[in-house]
Amino acid sequence: MTSLQQDRAQASAGASATATKTFVIDTNVLLHNPDALFVFEENDVVVPFAVVEELDDFKRGNEDLARNARRCIRHLDRLRTAGSLTDGVPWGDNGQKTGRVRIAVVEGERPAPIAKETPDNRIIGVAYALKQRGERAIFVSKDINARIKADALGLTAQDFEFRKVDAERLFTGYFDIDVAGDVIDELYEQRMLPLERIADHLRYTEADGAQYEHELSPNEFVVLKDVSDESHSGLARRLADTDHLIPVSSPRKPVFGVMSRNTEQTLAMDLLLDDDVRLVTLTGGAGTGKTLLALAAGMSKVFQEERYDKLLVARPIVPMGKDIGYLPGEKDEKLSAWMQPIFDNLEYLLSTRGSAFQSTESISTEQRLERLLADGKLMLEALTYIRGRSIPNQFMIVDEAQNLTPHEVKTIISRAGEGTKLVLTGDIEQIDNPYLDSASNGLSYSIERMRGVGIVGHVTLMKSERSELASVAAERL
Repeated sequence: MTSLQQDRAQASAGASATATKTFVIDTNVLLHNPDALFVFEENDVVVPFAVVEELDDFKRGNEDLARNARRCIRHLDRLRTAGSLTDGVPWGDNGQKTGRVRIAVVEGERPAPIAKETPDNRIIGVAYALKQRGERAIFVSKDINARIKADALGLTAQDFEFRKVDAERLFTGYFDIDVAGDVIDELYEQRMLPLERIADHLRYTEADGAQYEHELSPNEFVVLKDVSDESHSGLARRLADTDHLIPVSSPRKPVFGVMSRNTEQTLAMDLLLDDDVRLVTLTGGAGTGKTLLALAAGMSKVFQEERYDKLLVARPIVPMGKDIGYLPGEKDEKLSAWMQPIFDNLEYLLSTRGSAFQSTESISTEQRLERLLADGKLMLEALTYIRGRSIPNQFMIVDEAQNLTPHEVKTIISRAGEGTKLVLTGDIEQIDNPYLDSASNGLSYSIERMRGVGIVGHVTLMKSERSELASVAAERL
């Protein structure tokens, strides 16, 4: 079964060929993923007329919601030419047996709790009317409150499960094992260790007694601990698609003024400095160093090694209150408010000993940063301006990637041209996008779906290193 087929099977919630279900789709689902019409296998997808009206309201503009609205409208228009959307149009090609998409024009009489004339009530009312007619109606929405209202009316309501991952078991990028001391010695003496030397140690037993064997992914790390000496340990990484481990060591010198402070940071820096690893994903809570490590590696690669032409740093613009359009000034002035966390990290790097820009010149850190921006080798952008571009030979960092949808992350990764290294950072427990969570955001999705690719690596950072206060807050609050 292909990955797309697996996703479709997940979205259809196990529907069988003999038990057709009717999925009533909320507007936010189609704005989240305009291809949602086609992932419910051999079931019926109903688009309430109120949804079509809301898509029309959203279609104007250049932001992602507008693009997704237009894409969904084009899907419906294509289906319209193939048959009557009121009766339902099969969406498959080449005689493939698939479900149907139809638009519900008649909503029926709504019960008193949703009698008020609002788009949400009209949409839920369609699911209610279909259930009253005897159909196996399921209301699908990204809006938690809408699902609660539907459930209160006795409807089956669910989130849009397509492209969701198991956030509780998200790939961490490393695996701990206990080994004999001579295995660790061999790793560092030979600079390589066959996987077969640790094969027995990759087998483990869960609390329920079930036995498993951990299969190391390409670029996954192994933390080796000596069973007889707690002070004797080693770090190794599976070398891409080979059957060997290579040793990992902390850089002897600061990377643009930054030294790794814990094991996870050491692993992350190993991936960030390896030019053969083209995509790096970093997750972790506040203060774990995700953004700082990525920026330090990028500054080193661009300004010291000159391995890449430019350092491009981007963030999604997810409003918390007012949108960016309400901020004063031109584009760069508007962006300065959204990019302030990046400025803070860059100013720290430029003021740290070991920075390539430490000199006897009596200029401030802010002036050094302004010079870099003026030279064009350091670029700060909102992701709004990334779409449609091809980005070759650049070190590209996308911060706060947990606020992106899987579709948006795919769009960004596909922008990477020849020679470009892409780093995605974010905290999947702090999401500002109202229709995403730790399981459905683009960062979590890319971590799981890109796992096993030889040019991709991931590390989950656990320990806060920002300050003693930040560490205590992360543990207690």
